Amino acid sequence: MIRTLAVTHDHKVQLDIPLTELDPTKFRWFWADFMAPTAKETELLSDYFHFHPLEIEDCLNDVQRPKMDPHEKYVFLITHALEQGGKEAGEVDMFIGRTFFVTFHFDRMKEVDEAWDRICSRAEDPTKKTNPVAAAYLVLDALVDEYFPCVFGIEDELADLEEKGRRESVDKLLAQVFDLRSRLLKLHHTIVPMRDLLYRIINSQHVDDSNEYRVYFTDVYDHLLKLSEMLESNREMTADLRDSYISLNSNRMNGIMKTLTVITTVFMPLTLIAGIYGMNFDNMPELHFKYGYFIILGAMVFLAGGMIGWFWRRGWFK
Repeated sequence: MIRTLAVTHDHKVQLDIPLTELDPTKFRWFWADFMAPTAKETELLSDYFHFHPLEIEDCLNDVQRPKMDPHEKYVFLITHALEQGGKEAGEVDMFIGRTFFVTFHFDRMKEVDEAWDRICSRAEDPTKKTNPVAAAYLVLDALVDEYFPCVFGIEDELADLEEKGRRESVDKLLAQVFDLRSRLLKLHHTIVPMRDLLYRIINSQHVDDSNEYRVYFTDVYDHLLKLSEMLESNREMTADLRDSYISLNSNRMNGIMKTLTVITTVFMPLTLIAGIYGMNFDNMPELHFKYGYFIILGAMVFLAGGMIGWFWRRGWFK
């Protein structure tokens, strides 16, 4: 599907005009949105716009790393959108020219739809200047705004995880921590390259009218800086939680091993005495002593009690 938005010289917006009818003498600029295009529609990137074959290949191979490729007549951008709560990354490719703006994506993106609606409302207001760079900024701004709920959601899960630490098992808590770290890593692979991309846009002279919109792109860059810092903070927090839970689990295991060691140590001499008097020899004088059973049993109780008392004084039960 290809939809078009064209802005006339007298600030009128016309929608869904075929590409072949987009006469530069009638329109100041236009936006062509390739949304889940067919193979025939994709060929227009080469046949109509004459974009570089490698960049068309990047559009078709989802997902590439965010980047910027400047050309004489246009600038090519690869940007990322976050989907399903940040678990997956989608790709939005942009071609920014002097009189055209082209977006390419395989799934319907609400961020692109939001920027589309904002351009439609702004273009008919003569006091608000619109052009391909402004459209690119609105798409980037909408994409980055959707990063915040994903990062905030992980922060809320971390706060809940700290509360659950008193109720749930360590194994379950560790599984949740490692899941959060995996999701944070995926977010890092999206947000940090996008931050670098915005830095290049701000400090590049390849994008027409970039100086005019530098303050707007800088605002998006500041958002990405904040997101990067939040990611690092959350990763450090998950690392601290992981280390704490591992230490707690080790302490519990040490306590269990200490208890088993005490029990084993107490019963070792008792087992020795029982083993000695359990041997079937005839010449064992103690076996024929009238009070021998009670004396040995008392000795075993005294020995076990003495060992437990000694362990208690040593602090083994604390």
